[in-house]
Amino acid sequence: MKARKLKAKITTEELDAKFDRGEDITEHLDLSSLRQPGLENRRVNVDFPAWMVDALDTEAKRLGVPRQSVIKVWIAERLDS
Repeated sequence: MKARKLKAKITTEELDAKFDRGEDITEHLDLSSLRQPGLENRRVNVDFPAWMVDALDTEAKRLGVPRQSVIKVWIAERLDS
């Protein structure tokens, strides 16, 4: 993400007033370190039996995607239900 050059500093009260009026305040924000909480990747290790890995590989090949994508989608579907 390209960092924006910040404009002249404004007071907290001025920023609050602009926000309350519905004005765009992004020019006053530093978006270079923006994060989305809960969406950070975390690595986990899972052991699957060989037959399950073979079945995952077959499905991944059929869909034209990596095995990891199949696992992520299937787990997400199960967690959403």
